[in-house]
Amino acid sequence: MPPLREAVPLGLQHVLAMFVGNVTVPLIIAAAINLPQAETIFFVQVTMFVAGIATLIQSLGIGPIGARMPIVMGTSFGFVPVLIPVAQTHGLAAVFGAAFVGGLTMALVGLFIRRIRFLFPPVVTGTFVLMIGLLMIPVGFAHAGGGFGAEDFGSLRHIGLATFVFFTTLCLHQYGRGFVSEMSILLGIAIGYIASIPLGLIQIGGVENAGWFQFPVPLQFGLEFVPAAIGGVVIMAIVTCAESIGDIAGTVNGGCDREPTDRELSGGVMADGLATSLAAFFGALPQISFSQNVGLVAFTGVASRYVVAIGGGFLILAGLLPKLGALITTIPDAVLGGAVIIMFGLIASAGIKMLAAVEPNRRNMLIIGLSLSAAIGLREQQELYANVSPGLQAILHSGLVPGAVVSILLNLVLPGRVKE
Repeated sequence: MPPLREAVPLGLQHVLAMFVGNVTVPLIIAAAINLPQAETIFFVQVTMFVAGIATLIQSLGIGPIGARMPIVMGTSFGFVPVLIPVAQTHGLAAVFGAAFVGGLTMALVGLFIRRIRFLFPPVVTGTFVLMIGLLMIPVGFAHAGGGFGAEDFGSLRHIGLATFVFFTTLCLHQYGRGFVSEMSILLGIAIGYIASIPLGLIQIGGVENAGWFQFPVPLQFGLEFVPAAIGGVVIMAIVTCAESIGDIAGTVNGGCDREPTDRELSGGVMADGLATSLAAFFGALPQISFSQNVGLVAFTGVASRYVVAIGGGFLILAGLLPKLGALITTIPDAVLGGAVIIMFGLIASAGIKMLAAVEPNRRNMLIIGLSLSAAIGLREQQELYANVSPGLQAILHSGLVPGAVVSILLNLVLPGRVKE
């Protein structure tokens, strides 16, 4: 546990790294079904509140639940393409009912992770982490251009601001000493925020309209168990466990320079699942470890779970104080883009580091190469599967899901697998 004068801003840094990504998901779902503004505000608020609780469970642990690692939890982007059709067809109650069952499925996978650990040797988990980094890098550049759907996407003010934040953060990290180097992401974002004010990128209307205090109400949107919705979400939940395992492995490798234990993997995946079910009860979307914070651990070298727990406390506070959460959402996308590009790149390099310990024989190289081909190729060529069902489209477009499936299957069927 670092001194509080260092741990508090380091925890805030973790929150800023994931905050916009965390609240973007409910905004996407709300826009897809034309949710009224008052319900949208509540939707975003409960998203922050639940992410904070899930982060505390994951970092500090409750009995066997939680990896007890510096892992920040947040709303999963992977479920969005599956949940939008459910929300449009059956409503939010069906979304949360399906997510509740999906969370229990994830927890069950975590409970028996020791029996299926053979599915995830270093060549597979290393490939997972590398895929996560490579697939997230374009998201960082989208933020740098002004954010998805920005009318002036790619304008000089967005690109210039992102470039300024990028080099400011890089210089602080490389040439700063001690605490300044560790805080480079937060300082880079703060300096970029100040620089964005004269550019007219700060919109404070949401802060003025937000209330001062509101406690999330459970079952605000209800729970409805629709079999068709549950089936797609459960499949996605099982595959998402691979992403969780990759994030845990990346965090442990980047922060501790070792492989995760069975206990850490089991507790981490169970925490993801139970947090997802808890989120559904409160009216929030599925929870999973945030990949950008994996990169932040590798970037700063600070692998204290207590720092992340402080970040979880900030998230809970933001969920109880709508004005505070609204203020944080005023950070321009370009500012975040300049910082997260670095973090996403470090996730990919963490995967490379993990794969460097794997014997580079023809078998392993084939697993790595074909997995990356499936992940990147299918994500970039959506027309190839435009005629399949929406649920299958969502799975293929995720990139990580087909890449994970290919790596697991190839490791099982190719000759020469190491018996553990």
